[in-house]
Amino acid sequence: MTKKQGLSVSLKNYLKEIYILESMGKPVRVTDIALTLGISKASVNKAIRGLKEIEYIYHEYYSTIRLTPEGKAAAVEIWEAYQAAYTFLVDILHVSEDEAREEACQIGHVLKKDTCHKLQILIKEHE
Repeated sequence: MTKKQGLSVSLKNYLKEIYILESMGKPVRVTDIALTLGISKASVNKAIRGLKEIEYIYHEYYSTIRLTPEGKAAAVEIWEAYQAAYTFLVDILHVSEDEAREEACQIGHVLKKDTCHKLQILIKEHE
């Protein structure tokens, strides 16, 4: 498996969720991710194995999940793309928050870093 550019949308979502949960200062467990995303623990465990294989997370069986420095960098990039897309949709296009959450998730996965940066500049200019 390759690094961030080769991550599936699903693995990007897991990485983003781990980042969000970690940012809240709570220990991250498979159960937490399953509950937040509304999916089975088995699905989360499969994704965790994939993220561990590419060294984006630290995880021992039945232990907490933590992002590696490389995993955190990738997660931050994914989160920032999501946030930029969400803010653009809500604040500039006046899309409803529910629609924006769904669409920003999709848009965020395809935004390149440079495009995301330009979108962030546009948003700041609009404020």
